[in-house]
Amino acid sequence: MFVDRARIQVFAGKGGDGKVSFRRAKGLPKGGPDGGDGGRGGDVILKVDEGLNTLIDFRGIYDWKAQPGEMGGKKQCTGADADDLVIRVPAGTVVYDEQSGEELADLGPGESVIIAHGGRGGFGNEHFKNSVNQAPRTATPGAEGETKQLVLELKVIAEVGLVGLPNAGKSTLLKSVTRADPKIANYPFTTLSPQLGIAMMGSDRRLVIADIPGLIEGAAEGAGLGHDFLRHIERTTVIIHVLDAFPDDDASPADHYRAIRKELHDYSSELAEKPEIIALNKLDLIAEDEHEEHIAQLRIDLQLDADQEVFPISAATGFGTSDLLQAAWRQLHTDDAEDSW
Repeated sequence: MFVDRARIQVFAGKGGDGKVSFRRAKGLPKGGPDGGDGGRGGDVILKVDEGLNTLIDFRGIYDWKAQPGEMGGKKQCTGADADDLVIRVPAGTVVYDEQSGEELADLGPGESVIIAHGGRGGFGNEHFKNSVNQAPRTATPGAEGETKQLVLELKVIAEVGLVGLPNAGKSTLLKSVTRADPKIANYPFTTLSPQLGIAMMGSDRRLVIADIPGLIEGAAEGAGLGHDFLRHIERTTVIIHVLDAFPDDDASPADHYRAIRKELHDYSSELAEKPEIIALNKLDLIAEDEHEEHIAQLRIDLQLDADQEVFPISAATGFGTSDLLQAAWRQLHTDDAEDSW
C-alpha cells in the first residue's frame, strides 16, 4: 500500500532534574553540596531511510516520544543524556507544522533533521553554593522538551514522470521498461497511487521512472485526487506525456494532450515548463507504415515546433520504448537540465 500523507505528534524528552545532595563522609560531618546536574532529554530526529517508499509505518501511530534525561546524582555526577528518538522516513518527505502550516524540512536522500529538541538538564545544588549560602537546598527541574504536531507529506522522487489521461497506457509502459508491477486494467478512472520503477540502460545507466496517477479535468482545482497526485511530479526533471492514439471517447489525441497541459499549467507554471517528451501509444493496433501519418496529424493538430519530437510507441509490445528512454536520458543529462531539487 502506498501512503503519502501522515499526521503525527512528537515529544522530545524532558531534561533530568538537578539533584540536592551533600557530601557525607567520615570526618566531614558538614560536607558541602554535591548534587549533580540532570542529563539532556532526547531529541526527535527524522532520518531518511532509502529503503522506504511510503509513510505506511505511521498509520495507527500518532504519538512518538523520546526518553527523558536522567536525574543528577551525588558527588557532582551529571545524569546521563537520553538517547535520541530516530524516526525513519522515505526520501522526498516534506515536514510541516500542522498548526502554522510552516514547512520545517524537506528531506532528500541521506538527510536528517532534528525536528524537536530535548530539554536541557536542571542544575544540582552544587551550582548554588556561595560564601553566603554554603548549604543550598535548591536544585532546578529539567526543561521540558519540544512538542510538535506535524504533517508528513511524501513527494515521489523520480527523474522521469509519466503523465497522461487514464487508459493512456502509462502503467503498461512502466511495466514494459522496468521491473515494476503496477495493476493494469481498462480502468475508466485513474490509478490511485504513484508507481516507481527503474529502467536499466546498460551496466552504468538507469532511469528512475514514476507512473503518476492519471489526471482528470479539474485536478488542479482538487477534482478527483487533485493536488494529492499532481504534487508527485513536482520533482521529476523530465515529463513523458503518454497519449492514447485511439481514445475511447470522441476526442483526439491532441484534445487529450491539451487537457493535461491545462491541468499542469493551472497547478504550477514551473511544473508545466519542465522538459517534455511526447509518446503516441498503442500504435501496435495499426500497421507500421501508417505510424508516420498519425504522428504527422498530431504534429499538425498541436502545431509543434520542428525540434519537438513525437515518439511512436507500443507499451504493450515494447515497440519504440528503447528510443523513448534514450531521449529521456539525453534530456536528463544536457547541460541545461535543471536539478529537480
